[in-house]
Amino acid sequence: MKFNKEQGRYIILGSIDGLLAVLGVVIGTSHVVDDPSIIINAALGGAVALAMTNGIGSYLAESAVEYGNLAELEKPLLRSLESTDLEARTKKKIWNDSIAHGGSSFMGSLVPISPFYFFDEMALEIAVVLSISVLAILGIYSGKIAKQSVIKHAVRMIGLGVLIVAAVTVLGLE
Repeated sequence: MKFNKEQGRYIILGSIDGLLAVLGVVIGTSHVVDDPSIIINAALGGAVALAMTNGIGSYLAESAVEYGNLAELEKPLLRSLESTDLEARTKKKIWNDSIAHGGSSFMGSLVPISPFYFFDEMALEIAVVLSISVLAILGIYSGKIAKQSVIKHAVRMIGLGVLIVAAVTVLGLE
């Protein structure tokens, strides 16, 4: 399946949101409990909430912007674009972008959660390394979309991940 640039934006944004927000939940929860099932449940709760918020939020925001654009087109035409092919394409774009944003948020959230399903030892460390690795891949994808240096984009994504891990870790120290 090939994504357009607009959906690429939402895939990158949603993946970063899901990956780093849930990594924060995983790190924070790991500071207070050792039970993987509690960590997984807390992280999955965050993942679902974030995916729904991003998906529905994108739908509401995209609807406002895209229907505003249609209204601007209607003015010089002196006619409604309701029930036209243009409105149908607009609705499809809104849905596709919203699903890309919410879906990628959820998929990104699974990255830091998955080690707690598969590893008894060092699950947190594996979650951090895996998350930073996926951020590097997102950076490469971002660089390709931008037609810029994939290394520069990957380094920026990795830097963001390290910053979040450091901030959440420092806040979790007692």
